[in-house]
Amino acid sequence: MPAQKKYPEEMRERSVRLVLDLVEGEEQASVTGACGRVGAQLGINRDTLRGWVKQAQVDAGARAGTTTSERDRIKALEKENAELRRANAILKTASAFFAAELDRPTGNK
Repeated sequence: MPAQKKYPEEMRERSVRLVLDLVEGEEQASVTGACGRVGAQLGINRDTLRGWVKQAQVDAGARAGTTTSERDRIKALEKENAELRRANAILKTASAFFAAELDRPTGNK
């Protein structure tokens, strides 16, 4: 079960929009400075907010990196890969067991 998120998604989106407005607006503030200012107003840690902003920029294509949808897909594929490896190990063990049973003499001639 995933951990409960500390901040609601709506608050995340709103705070990222506020930071991007400061960065792209007339003030031309730096991302770190804007995150500090907005974070102080909303009670969000500056570095947490900066991470959200970076991820939003990646998702929008404005910055290089792995998008949220790509990250979710990679996570799902890694989970499926682990399940397949587990199933493979079980099948190898079962196959070795049954091969040993077939090689064992039965005593009937």
